[in-house]
Amino acid sequence: MSEATDKPVAQGWNVRIIDHSGASEGDTVEEVKDFMDLAHANAYARAYVRDSIERCRVPGATNKEVLESWFAFGENAEVLDAGDDAWKSSTELEDFAANPATLLERDWRSIDPRRLVDDDEIAGPSEAEDDADWDDEDMSSVVPH
Repeated sequence: MSEATDKPVAQGWNVRIIDHSGASEGDTVEEVKDFMDLAHANAYARAYVRDSIERCRVPGATNKEVLESWFAFGENAEVLDAGDDAWKSSTELEDFAANPATLLERDWRSIDPRRLVDDDEIAGPSEAEDDADWDDEDMSSVVPH
């Protein structure tokens, strides 16, 4: 395992979103933080770029035209501080341009760490909280079929 995959959990992994259009100063739109691990950050970056390329694709465009549009108007994603273990868009751009993505391949939102549920939400309310909030009026009746 490389140094990049052994990164301390407390530090977390970050992905930088880069705007090719130059609409933002320094081309960096934002940094998305707190990925669970390097694989999570890499998957997010890859899906983000796939989605950006698809948003730049127009019907009838050649692969070259898709890439030209992406380099002019799209957004790239870089996994920070991962060295050679980071996913890089340059290794897959031609394939992305040649093969339109499925909805699943471009769904970066479902793995966005800002939208993930934390452990407390999964566990639900404690028994004390649950008992305090319980009211017989909250019960709905079950009607057998």
